[in-house]
Amino acid sequence: MSATRRFLADVWRLTRPYWFSEEKWAARGLLAAIVALNLAAVFMEVWFTRINAELFDALQDKNQDGFIHALLMFGGLALVFIAVAVYRLYLNQMLQIRWRRWLTGRYLGDWLENQTYYRLAFAGTGTDNPDQRIAEDLRGFVQMTLSLSLGFLTNIVSLASFLVILWSLSGAVALPWLGIELPGYMVWVALAYAVAGTWITHRIGKPLARLSFDQERYEADFRFALVRLRENAESIALQQGEAQEARGFDGRFANVVANWWALMRTQKRLVWFTSAYGQIAVIFPFLVAAPRYFSGALPLGSLMQTSQAFGQVQGSMSWFIDAYVSLADWHATTSRLTGFRHAVETVRAAGRDNAGIERTTAADDALRLDGLALTLPAGGAPLVRADLTVRPGERLLIAGPSGSGKSTILRAIAGIWPFGRGRIVLPAAGPGEGPAGSPDAPNGTMVLPQKPYLPIGPLRAAVTYPSAPDVFDDEAVREVLDAVGMAGLAERLAEEDHWTQRLSGGEQQRIAIARVLLHKPDWLYLDEATSACDPETEERLYGLLRDRLPGTAIVSIGHRPGLAAFHDRRLTVRRDGDGIGDLVGAA
Repeated sequence: MSATRRFLADVWRLTRPYWFSEEKWAARGLLAAIVALNLAAVFMEVWFTRINAELFDALQDKNQDGFIHALLMFGGLALVFIAVAVYRLYLNQMLQIRWRRWLTGRYLGDWLENQTYYRLAFAGTGTDNPDQRIAEDLRGFVQMTLSLSLGFLTNIVSLASFLVILWSLSGAVALPWLGIELPGYMVWVALAYAVAGTWITHRIGKPLARLSFDQERYEADFRFALVRLRENAESIALQQGEAQEARGFDGRFANVVANWWALMRTQKRLVWFTSAYGQIAVIFPFLVAAPRYFSGALPLGSLMQTSQAFGQVQGSMSWFIDAYVSLADWHATTSRLTGFRHAVETVRAAGRDNAGIERTTAADDALRLDGLALTLPAGGAPLVRADLTVRPGERLLIAGPSGSGKSTILRAIAGIWPFGRGRIVLPAAGPGEGPAGSPDAPNGTMVLPQKPYLPIGPLRAAVTYPSAPDVFDDEAVREVLDAVGMAGLAERLAEEDHWTQRLSGGEQQRIAIARVLLHKPDWLYLDEATSACDPETEERLYGLLRDRLPGTAIVSIGHRPGLAAFHDRRLTVRRDGDGIGDLVGAA
């Protein structure tokens, strides 16, 4: 019971925000209409049983007028029932897509806010495949929550409605061994039948929730591995890594297959029982009610009505049996969304606490690192320590061996590495406050990683990223492409492609420099942003930055000696005896 209460509490935490959101009145109105249509369908089912009784009584009595009257009543009611069924489905689907749209917007917003999507990788929360949880689990949660909750409500109303009919038709049965007469005995038989079936179903199907959870995870892992192969096709092909990739695919798909077999075995046992249970339920009420019919206590129409009422009562009481697989899937989906929500909230809380790193804004628009000591996410000794000041318009080169922590310094400045202690004093438009040209950063800051991100779509969007494609005119975009040596692409701005796969590493880095020339930021951070280019191209690109952005402060990470000519100062990360990197020296 405690596990059930925890589960229902999780469902309520996931469900409540939408029903109290800005869309609450539209959502509640749709839900009320759907509930009303479901109740109308139940009451029409009750009328169908009464009409059915009249129909069979007319047949038994050879009453032609009564038979025709019953048929006409049935036809009219059937037309109304069809209309109710159509709009019940239509409004249900309307509510589903509205709820899913709202939930998706909220989850995407929380996932993207303050680089939470990036920090989740370091949080150690065990939250796998966030893309699946947003795309698939939200859809499944909305669909199953509405389906199961409305189904439960409908069955409760149906149970109450047909219980009265079944009680009135059942009569009483004497229990000589107890010396009592049991009224409404068909009701008690239906109850005993449903309780026994529910208990056995739960015993058989209990592992389904865990197996469904694992199946979704294994499927997502396998799908993600396939996407990774597509995204890194050239690297894998050049290294002839097909055999290793195949072994990885085999291992992941083996998990899919093994868990699927476990699902099959459990569902096979469950279907054996539920199928037998359902078939026996068809004949069972006739067996129980037959003695009263043959004794003359029940006419044929009442026997048929009793059978239908028994089926409805038993079916309502057996709702748990019929919905067991869906309930298991619902439980697994809710667990995945609850875990994802908790992980996102944990990461956002850690970001608000800044993990020991204080971030402030400078009055003189300078960048300062005061006693900054960066660690791994798990803590421990610092990876790198840094104390420095960079003035507006100044150009600083940070060098050092690979793995010494140079890139981690830029991540901390950009606000995506919160692990460590010390203070970062940012210029007025500091990193993380928006790209140049955006309303959030009037002075503009840009950070270029070693591997730039190129969105799938028109080339124009890849060049103007992260601004909207229509922020800059065609002439400006063509001009910067020509400046970085990509004039051949200038006439392909409207062409859509997967540009990360289409362009080489050096070409992608030149696209990133073209972005800088468009945005003209006041602060620019480059993390080996020209490392894939040849030395001559690298010097040309830095020359463009020097000539076109004379007032831009630049902090670069790089290895090549030729970069020193484009910077005012050079600092080097050096390891001490404890393996900690220190930012030292000036030239």
